[in-house]
Amino acid sequence: MTSFDLNSIRDQVTLALREDLGGDIDAGCDITANLIDATTQATATIITREACTLCGVAWVNQAFALIDPSISLNWQADDGDEVEAGATLVSLTGPARGILTAERTALNFLQTLSATATVTRHYTQLLGASTTRILDTRKTLPGLRLAQKYAVRCGGGQNHRIGLFDAFLIKENHIFACGGINKAVLAAKAMAPGKPVEVEVESLDELHIALDAGADVIMLDNFTNEQIQEAVAINNARSKLEVSGNITDERLASLATIGVDYISSGALTKHVTAIDLSLRVSLDAD
Repeated sequence: MTSFDLNSIRDQVTLALREDLGGDIDAGCDITANLIDATTQATATIITREACTLCGVAWVNQAFALIDPSISLNWQADDGDEVEAGATLVSLTGPARGILTAERTALNFLQTLSATATVTRHYTQLLGASTTRILDTRKTLPGLRLAQKYAVRCGGGQNHRIGLFDAFLIKENHIFACGGINKAVLAAKAMAPGKPVEVEVESLDELHIALDAGADVIMLDNFTNEQIQEAVAINNARSKLEVSGNITDERLASLATIGVDYISSGALTKHVTAIDLSLRVSLDAD
């Protein structure tokens, strides 16, 4: 599966652990876990109570490593794998205190990222063999932008721009402030040659203007299927076409056959429901 910056993972997990431990990554701050004798060893398993597409292995590894590097993890699945309800995802061995201290932080990342990957996989399956690709948006959980975009890739989707720095997305308010679509596109191409320039349009008239301005990608915002079909014919493969707005399961199947290049949906990252996971512990015999 596509790699992820391990330094970013460490930063994200560090922040989450500090939040849970009162400011410092110090297992001694977990007052409940400290009720357990420091020498007590345990084995544990993380299972999923529902079918899902797994994502978040590196975040889980990092959470336990930061608390106690002696904890050993043995994964039975990897990022991007589809797993059934009841499946064991990973087995752990090590000090009981450390396992229980890192548990919630590890599960929080795993349940959230697996949720994003699972929804994305569902969408890509609805598209079937179509050449249309599903894209994410910037509607991500604060601080988890790169993690959720990684999860989208694990689910078979593609990333839209990462942020405000790597591509232009000229929307209604930008168009108004710049004095029109043509002026905005020309300014973007002059400012940063080579950066992708995308324009959001709300009518077929605006589509014509964006095409004439030379937009690389044109987002058809809240177009009906009939309007999209007409837009595809007008475009005639001059620009990439993206559909956004009111993307439901029912619409995805129909949009897959119309001929657009991309479908973007904020639901991949902002409407997800955490996967139901559980960590079960047993104590090692003396």
